[in-house]
Amino acid sequence: MAYLSCPLCGDAAILDLREADCTRHPLYQPALPPRIGWCRCHRCGHVFAEGYFNRAAEALVFAAAPPGQQPGDDIERQRALWAEVVERVTARTEDAPGRWLDVGFGNGSLIFTAAEWGYRPLGIDLRPSSVAKLRSLGFEARCCDILELQERLAFQVVSLADVIEHLAFPRQALEHAASLLAPRGLLFVSTPNMDTAVWRALDAQQANPYWGELEHYHCFSRPRLYALLQECGFEPLHYAVSPRYRCGMDVIAGKR
Repeated sequence: MAYLSCPLCGDAAILDLREADCTRHPLYQPALPPRIGWCRCHRCGHVFAEGYFNRAAEALVFAAAPPGQQPGDDIERQRALWAEVVERVTARTEDAPGRWLDVGFGNGSLIFTAAEWGYRPLGIDLRPSSVAKLRSLGFEARCCDILELQERLAFQVVSLADVIEHLAFPRQALEHAASLLAPRGLLFVSTPNMDTAVWRALDAQQANPYWGELEHYHCFSRPRLYALLQECGFEPLHYAVSPRYRCGMDVIAGKR
């Protein structure tokens, strides 16, 4: 389904940026388009795919999990990586650990690690197999979208770890996340940062994997992500380089 306007600011002036082959992606199937077109918003500068999947195409993509994205995969190494995130978040909260909502929990390692700090995690994901696996490991999990949750002011932390770039309309998800957070609640967001020397080096080498990333609809820079967070009721508090993915950035923001 084509974007008729910028999914962040709504401006209709969209400029063509580039195309990329996505047939080498591990989740690619012949029923899906073989190439991804990328656009730039003339007004706000946001970079996004020319369109997003309809329900039928989405079902094809979510029929299987990417490598390393089933709960429990690479659990020991992932524990050490996510410990740094949980520690940074906990250092910025004034209250004892409460409920933690992890959106699109993937391999579940953030949930496992948050539980070690005493948080009570809830994981949501669109892959039924991942939800079933997380439940079998003794954790609360639901197969749903964040917009389906109605537990307002219920969570101390909401995390979208390498998720926001997968959402067709991130603004809606962030605004809803703000409604789910309790007063003084914290948001954790991680995503690739296209405004880095690493990204530009990968482009120069014609080796940037993100242009052919089948599941991504957005490429964020730090300034554009910060502006979006502020527009959705958050104040960015901390920035870090993510060790989990190339060009990744980790951002902690507080609910205003």
